[in-house]
Amino acid sequence: MAEYHLKTPIPEEEIRKLRVGDILFVSGRVITARDEAHQRAVEYHEEGKKLPVEFEGNILYHCGPIVKKVDGEWIFISAGPTTSTRMEYIEPTFIKYFRPRVIVGKGGLKEGTLEALGKYGAVYAIFPGGLGAKAALAVKKVVGVEWIDLGTPEALWILEVENFGPLIVTMDTHGESIHRDIEEEAKTRLDDILKKL
Repeated sequence: MAEYHLKTPIPEEEIRKLRVGDILFVSGRVITARDEAHQRAVEYHEEGKKLPVEFEGNILYHCGPIVKKVDGEWIFISAGPTTSTRMEYIEPTFIKYFRPRVIVGKGGLKEGTLEALGKYGAVYAIFPGGLGAKAALAVKKVVGVEWIDLGTPEALWILEVENFGPLIVTMDTHGESIHRDIEEEAKTRLDDILKKL
């Protein structure tokens, strides 16, 4: 396990050095996107439309923030992660099309995403739950917001962050996934328990 301080845009070769268990602190560009934004982004790409943001080399954050406007400026009150699993149906395609380097959320993703991480050079990392206010402190500036018509939680928030973390790498480019390992261990234990009943 190692600790890394990365700045966006992050080169692919830096991401391929990372391993499950590594701790990341990131500075630079973070873009939030949840279910509806994922869907619209993929549709835009497939229709030949240009996205209003650049994901390549940056951080994709599964987050529905709590925000308020003060003197015409957006302020982040809380920026905790949302559950990533529900994006599994579309995340491999999103990675293929847009090449984010670090995907941040909670709960993990599945085999389709793990394969895409290895193929296109990205990692998945979790942000500790219950620390949404701490995450918001890392936001130095709201650069902009796109697709606000989707609603505040679903919009694309473009952020400048400083030392955003700790982020724990739980899926890497080498085919390792803590989430898969825990699931397999839980299944084995459950099978053992059921045999004893």
